[in-house]
Parts: sequence; C-alpha cells; structure tokens
Amino acid sequence: MALYAQKIQPQVRPLKEAEQLELSNLVTRRRQLRDMITMEENRLRTCTARVRGNVEKSLAHLRQLLDDLDREIQDFICRSPLWHEKAMILQEVIGIGPVVSTSLIALLPELGSIDRKKISALVGVAPMNRDSGQWRGQRRIQGGRPAVRRVLYMAALVATRYNPVIRDFYQRLRQAGKAPKVALTACMRKLLVILNARLKNHARCNQPLPLAA
Repeated sequence: MALYAQKIQPQVRPLKEAEQLELSNLVTRRRQLRDMITMEENRLRTCTARVRGNVEKSLAHLRQLLDDLDREIQDFICRSPLWHEKAMILQEVIGIGPVVSTSLIALLPELGSIDRKKISALVGVAPMNRDSGQWRGQRRIQGGRPAVRRVLYMAALVATRYNPVIRDFYQRLRQAGKAPKVALTACMRKLLVILNARLKNHARCNQPLPLAA
C-alpha cells in the first residue's frame, strides 16, 4: 500500500464527518426503500390472488417506512443551518426538489467548493476520450458516483420540460442532431455546473418552482 501511494500519489481527502456520514447513510437507506417498493409494485402486477394481500401489506409497510424516513431526513437537514441554506439555494433552480437537493448534499459534499470540470468528472458526467494511438473512439461518460447521476438524471428530465435554460439547451442539441441520451447527459452536466456555481457564489434566482424532482 505504501508503494502504491508513492507511485500513484492519490489526492488526499478528509474523512467524512460523523453528521455527513449519517446523512449519507439516511439517503442511501431511502434509495434502498424506493428500490424495494418498486420491486413489490412489480410483483403486485404479476402475483396471484392468494399472495396479493401479503404483497399489499409489504407495500404499505415499506411506504410508511419511506414516509417516516423522509421526515427524519428533512429534520436532519433543518437542524444544520449550512445544509438548510444549501437546500434552499439548490431548490431555487427549477427541476431541483427536496429529494434531489438532499441527495446532492449527502452524496456530493464537494458541490460548490471545486471548479466545473472537477465536479463534472467527480460525478461522472464529463465525456472521456477513448483514444489509442491514431484511433479515435467515441467519447463516453464513465466512473464517478452512480447514485448522484441517478438523481441528477431525474432532475434533468424535469428541467428539460420546465427550466427555460435547460429546455432551450436540450432543444438546441436535438436540433443539431444529437441523440436524446447524449443531449440529456449534456443537460445533466449543465445543470450540475449551474448548481455548483450557485452554491459557490451563494446566488439566488428568486424564481418560483413549478415542479420539483
């Protein structure tokens, strides 16, 4: 390990503070509950009458756990003036709701403290070259933090419909011939850069939020 550190010289990062780690665990647990609810909903559509009642009871229990956890997470956010302020700034961007803002605060604490290129690479929405010698491969996103990309993807979907900046950007890319997934990934990156800049500058747009993600 010492030789690895000497050769690679990885970036030194501070350990997560206890509260940051706790929030991360709460958000991760929320994602697990959502996945379990989705699985049970899928089973409900295909199960026989004999087991339907059991699945419905399981769904009711999981949904109650999710509601309780959402309240706990929001209380946890509100107890921290810094996190509460970050959440308010993030949610002022059309397309960002409580779930997305909380996930970003918990899983991407670097947001607002590093530049746009680094934050894009950290999340894994920056296109990477796949070249070898004279061969030029297609640029793709890779690595990063899948859990962050997951919530950012949903936020970008909403933003392409209701956020004028992201919507116009998406339409320009589609008109230029970009595939829907490529255009949406570019919107994810643009949205992330906007959020990063707002937190860095503590900017406020003071616009209504017609629909949250």
